[in-house]
Amino acid sequence: MTQINQQQETAPHLPVAVSGATGAQGGATARALLRRGRPVRALTRRPDGPAAAGLRALGAELVHADFDDETSLSAALKGCGALFAMSTPFHTDLATEVRQGIALLDAAAAAPGMGHVVLTSATNADRRTGIPHFESKRRIEEHLAGLGVPWTVIGPGAFMENYANGWTMTSLREGVFPLPMPPGSSLPVISARDIGAFAALVLTRTAEFTGRRVDIAAHWCAPERIAAAISAASGRPIRFQEVPLTVAATYSPDLETMFRYFQETGLDMDVEVLHRDHPEIDWQTIEEWATARKWDL
Repeated sequence: MTQINQQQETAPHLPVAVSGATGAQGGATARALLRRGRPVRALTRRPDGPAAAGLRALGAELVHADFDDETSLSAALKGCGALFAMSTPFHTDLATEVRQGIALLDAAAAAPGMGHVVLTSATNADRRTGIPHFESKRRIEEHLAGLGVPWTVIGPGAFMENYANGWTMTSLREGVFPLPMPPGSSLPVISARDIGAFAALVLTRTAEFTGRRVDIAAHWCAPERIAAAISAASGRPIRFQEVPLTVAATYSPDLETMFRYFQETGLDMDVEVLHRDHPEIDWQTIEEWATARKWDL
């Protein structure tokens, strides 16, 4: 294992395969690696799509990959020295997420020369939270740990990007930032940009991170602060409004379970130690993230 890992760190010419490359996390990771001068092979079902074109313009190699096709995955990973792996239950179901995540990891373990796998999961997903989409990620993490390939798991906190899409945007246009959290409570938050930056750091210093699970966030943040940041950045008065857990349940029982866990148990992360240990990451605050966006409110 050590020999493989050292080979990867001394062979920066080998491409890093990035799954989910046309999405938020994978795209940010691909761009961060390219900025570091690392060759990137972006895995996507739509290598000719507009998001793929942007990565290609930056120098990434775009290849077709279907997580339900073993032959496709094997071909996509051939010749790669490392993999950024991710899974998502959204737009699919938890069983599919687990099946596809395991298929990707199995293909990586079988790929000759694969030196390291970085898996992005969720903060505290290894703690048997009972949150359905955390539990699916825990199963994938456990599978990775048993494959014999050098690995690192990163567990991002709450995505800042979730505060600018879907039903949240509908409410923001009405001057309200809704969240099923009490006033004054807080969550560890992080932008996709910082997830990508941290993943790229791991993939360029694999020996330091092999066999480690690292939860990551920019800072703890109260919902009132999120509302204030969006208000200042958009120029539109926004107030925070706590919504009942029953509202989250109308979108999915999974979300209700997650926010109930956040309220009753809470996430656990020492952000100060994280930042002390990794000062090379320019951790983006909620205010900086909001200011960098274009708000259509």
